[in-house]
Amino acid sequence: MNTQTLSPLQTQAQGGPEVEERPRVDQADRPLHELTEDPRYIGRSVERPSARKLVQGQGTYIDDIELPRMAHVVYWRSPVAHCRITRIDAQASRGMPGVILVADGHDLAKICKPWVAVLGHLAGMKSAPQYPLALERACWQGEPVVAIVAETREQAEDALQLLHVEFEQLPPVVDMETALDAATPLIHPELGDNLCFTRSLDVGSVDEAFAKADAVVETTFEFGRHTGVTLEPRCQIAEWNAADQKLTVYHSFQAPHMMQDLYARQFDLPESSVRVVCKEVGGSFGIKVHAYPDDFATVALAIMCRRPVKFVADRIESFISDIHARHHRVKGRLAANKSGEILAFEIDDLTGIGPYSMFPRTSAIEGNQVVNLVGGPYKHKNYRAHLKVVFQNKTPTCQYRGVGHPIACAVTEGLVDLAARAIKMDPLELRKKNVIPDDAYPATGASGIKLEVLSHEACLRKIEQMMDYPRIKAEIAELRKQGIYRGIGFATLIELTNPSAAFYGVGGARIASQDGCTIRLDPSGAISVSVSVGEQGQGNDGIYRQIAADAVGVDLEKVRLVLSDTDVTPYGGGTWASRGAGVGGEAVLLAGQALRANLLKVAAVILKRDVAGLAIRRGQVVDASSLEPVLPLAELGRIAYFRSDTLPNDFTPELMVTRHYAQRDYPFIFTNGVQASYVEVDPDTGFVKLLKHWAVEDCGRVLNPKLVDEQIRGAIVQGIGGALFEECLYDNEGLMRNASMADYLVPMSGEMPDIDVAHVQTPTRSSQLGAKGAGEAGTAGAPAAVMNAINDALAPLNAQVWSQPITPEKVLRALGRVA
Repeated sequence: MNTQTLSPLQTQAQGGPEVEERPRVDQADRPLHELTEDPRYIGRSVERPSARKLVQGQGTYIDDIELPRMAHVVYWRSPVAHCRITRIDAQASRGMPGVILVADGHDLAKICKPWVAVLGHLAGMKSAPQYPLALERACWQGEPVVAIVAETREQAEDALQLLHVEFEQLPPVVDMETALDAATPLIHPELGDNLCFTRSLDVGSVDEAFAKADAVVETTFEFGRHTGVTLEPRCQIAEWNAADQKLTVYHSFQAPHMMQDLYARQFDLPESSVRVVCKEVGGSFGIKVHAYPDDFATVALAIMCRRPVKFVADRIESFISDIHARHHRVKGRLAANKSGEILAFEIDDLTGIGPYSMFPRTSAIEGNQVVNLVGGPYKHKNYRAHLKVVFQNKTPTCQYRGVGHPIACAVTEGLVDLAARAIKMDPLELRKKNVIPDDAYPATGASGIKLEVLSHEACLRKIEQMMDYPRIKAEIAELRKQGIYRGIGFATLIELTNPSAAFYGVGGARIASQDGCTIRLDPSGAISVSVSVGEQGQGNDGIYRQIAADAVGVDLEKVRLVLSDTDVTPYGGGTWASRGAGVGGEAVLLAGQALRANLLKVAAVILKRDVAGLAIRRGQVVDASSLEPVLPLAELGRIAYFRSDTLPNDFTPELMVTRHYAQRDYPFIFTNGVQASYVEVDPDTGFVKLLKHWAVEDCGRVLNPKLVDEQIRGAIVQGIGGALFEECLYDNEGLMRNASMADYLVPMSGEMPDIDVAHVQTPTRSSQLGAKGAGEAGTAGAPAAVMNAINDALAPLNAQVWSQPITPEKVLRALGRVA
């Protein structure tokens, strides 16, 4: 049997270090000196340009911006999960000092169109129309209903206290397990049920594989909702210039051109009349790549008031308005032989989203990614999966760092560990026997994913050596004799990066898969580099400066960056899906190479020499053979800009170039890696102590070792947060019980282990630079590694925990210590 509801392309769409170099013979795997004439910076741990500014407090965040006549907005948000709005009395609020406007959903609907967040390639997906402010019903605790605009934030907050909203509570849909039951009320009756999306996949001979297996293991995995908790909350300033009919939005956001397009379409404005500017962004993690109702509401209010309006979410409203993620219940099975051959995987995934699919990327992508990625590192050919995405009266869910990877990896690796115990094989050996061999690429995974080139075998060899696996196993065995329970957990992973248009474009979403870079030589000999991918703290500004300096041939200090301004930068997709290096970086390289070629043509004309005999090195045009300087770039710039009269009449210097890049060879470029966690579990208290964590990552060419290592460490910490601490807790009425930093746990530095990072470099053939992404793999593998380590520690006590976050209470319950 080999049936799929979607094509292989569609199944993908829906969804200074220690380094080992793997020999490659592909043209795209050229040495750096063949990409740039004088490679000095690519591959080095160079300081990123924004670092000093930020640590000195000189960054410009949204709340630092003050515009003339700027007003402030606050939102009255539904205090209950589901209600019908019967009456809004704003008379007292309108009379408060400083109040400029009080508006409800009907007021804003006159100028902002509703939206429906579906993608065409997710067959059968549905969602209801959504407005900037709720009209007749509010469908989750935190949905904005009324806006109050005042001269100051304090005046708006004071007026909010006098707003009187009457509502009739409606029964909420809270439990995703019963969301599709006949007795469960419909959130949107016009949709016919509470099902947003479903997908089935059946590849190979799954039933036959399970029937002939020597061992079949199964369990149910649970993953709690959590959210991004960015240092800077969501915020924006919308400024409407009525005279010019021009909208400018200062945004803490990841994809400014996407928002430019959405604002233009929702408000019927020409795209050229909308400018989106993103200055410093205090963290995003995917939280700031979605279009929220209050984004559109703030713009609408600025148009209505004809003055700038600032919105800054406070921490409490962030918990109930920022997207959540990761709410899944997955029933999983694995079939294996005594010899250690994995024969088949089977999963049933139920995921609860909010009452609406999130705009414009949709809330079905995460579940779809789980289906695509389960079993991904392994060479089995039999796979069955079923997915149901259901609506709930809870905060909407959508893409968050890793997008389905942590769930898929935990399910896959948890089942692999169960199989290892069942056939009495070492879990590392079982993985070695079953990963897709390094010499077997390109390959196609059981779900249909296309894998260009990965290095699982090399990564497993390296991590075994890094952690001294035999020594730790012996240490664990000895400590267990003393009543000390430690365990090791492994997680082999894949991560999709550098997405093509197969991710969103084929589904009709106007989200660019390409990015661009413009580089200009200034008269001083410096270069100005404008890139459509922004900087969110991950170090994109650092690598772009390195690439541009090497590609053109100038000192790092001679590179000036301009990012995230739709009036200035080339059009592009922005920063998401670990694409900053692989897509944005390649555009910078191509633009730099093109500018260097143009500069050499100009130099050849000025010097009356053959262009083939010239090169650019460290800000100088040099003789290609002797490397003797013959013309400084500053002098070239002076002549080209100010003394064009000295150049031939038929020659015009081209000192600014733009190049774009989109990955087209594969739907995605996958990275891979392996992580290991070493933990100790106290059976009396249920507390887990993290002792050590190891990660070996293959993200293609490493452009800046320190940045990559810290990205991986930060992502691992975020993954540990989901595994042990973070969960959005709801009561039976759909109200979030821990919507504050006093109650919502996040990982703290004192609780984190030392994290050792190493690399295998297998550059992608789809680009010259060979870079893949590195921003999400840490988050993808850490929960699985920690979960498996805890269960390894608990194995002698005949206890297992498959529900994340793995809290002391859950550990004690598994041990039978509490009911």
